[in-house]
Amino acid sequence: MTSSSFSVDQPNSVDELNKVNVAKKPKLLVVDDEQDNLDLLYRTFRKEFTVFRSDGGIKALEILEQEGEMAAIISDQRMPEMNGTEFLSRTVSDFPDTMRIVLTGYTDIADLIDAINSGQVHKYITKPWEPDQLKSVVKEATHTYDLLKQRSEELVRSQAQNALLSVIVRIAQTSNQLSDCVMPLASAFWQNFGADGVILQLVENGSLTDTQAICGDYIWDLATDPLVQAALSSKKSQISLSPSQEADPDQPCKTNLAIAITFREEILGILSMRWQISNALVSSGIDVIQQCADEMAIALTCIRYYAKL
Repeated sequence: MTSSSFSVDQPNSVDELNKVNVAKKPKLLVVDDEQDNLDLLYRTFRKEFTVFRSDGGIKALEILEQEGEMAAIISDQRMPEMNGTEFLSRTVSDFPDTMRIVLTGYTDIADLIDAINSGQVHKYITKPWEPDQLKSVVKEATHTYDLLKQRSEELVRSQAQNALLSVIVRIAQTSNQLSDCVMPLASAFWQNFGADGVILQLVENGSLTDTQAICGDYIWDLATDPLVQAALSSKKSQISLSPSQEADPDQPCKTNLAIAITFREEILGILSMRWQISNALVSSGIDVIQQCADEMAIALTCIRYYAKL
């Protein structure tokens, strides 16, 4: 069996995909009830970060709900509606990898010490702060965040791959008909890789058959999907990281993947996966999905062989 390679329409290769992910600005949330401080923090970090600003903890929690995880949060400690450590403690459960930094202008730091010891705060900086010192702290915190995210994502991918391979092995050992295995296989990819929609459709003689399984919130026609058609003609998996709205204004999904399931240059099926957000995948995640699809190709070949006996 030869592993399928990827064609990527934006950017043009998996190597370019890595460059995009590296070049992407990390997200930083700054929280302070004094507008002058917010403006100063924004000017300090806007070149290296995508900076979000909030004048209080409640609004900051709303920003996190809308924008998702930040690499780091810088919060003033003394604020009227809730203090900094209280606000930051409410972010831990949803965003455990985020680095939290407190700015404090008063001497009672008992709450800060407790927060630091419990892992809710990474560091505290006293006011007035030195911009270079704060930049150094945030740079170090962002590096720590990157390492944590890398390890977390590697663990999640490893767990997903193991779970999927377990399903594939079980299906290969127990299924007698190809039609019986498409739904559990599609469901396994859907559940383990967080896609908003998954379609697994079998292929014979280079053409899609009527045997398919659909999981998730979206249904689309693989016969009219340009990525799927490109995968069928090239026998290579295809990915679109951010399709243009002009080309498909009604498409709610921004990351689209069409995996060519092949065994000895024969396409056995197409696994189409979609995510609502752009750039939902990095190359290492795509590689794991492809590896699982290659194992699935072996399972499908075995089932097809025994079904003919």
